[in-house]
Amino acid sequence: MLMPHPAVLRTLVDEYEALSADGTAEARAQERDLAYTLCVSTGTREVDDALRTARRWLEAASAADTAAPRPQTTVVRRQTAPGLQQKPVPRPQTAGARPQSDDGPRVYA
Repeated sequence: MLMPHPAVLRTLVDEYEALSADGTAEARAQERDLAYTLCVSTGTREVDDALRTARRWLEAASAADTAAPRPQTTVVRRQTAPGLQQKPVPRPQTAGARPQSDDGPRVYA
């Protein structure tokens, strides 16, 4: 199953929770739309299940981000014309990088 990007999932959950607090008719209509999108995104049929699943995935993604080592970067300087400012361009070093394993919800659509 494809999994939504954590940033997209976080936005859906935050918007749904904000609209749940608002009691207007327009907010309820948007809340229904977000509930449907959350259910489709998480593969569930009930919004409560979708919210639980989304929160679990977000926690797992957050834990994976903090546990994953940050890649080292190399600064590459480009030749520029006299008087122009040089900007460093960070490049990830791939030598010695560990392969990613399929141990959690890090597959983003």
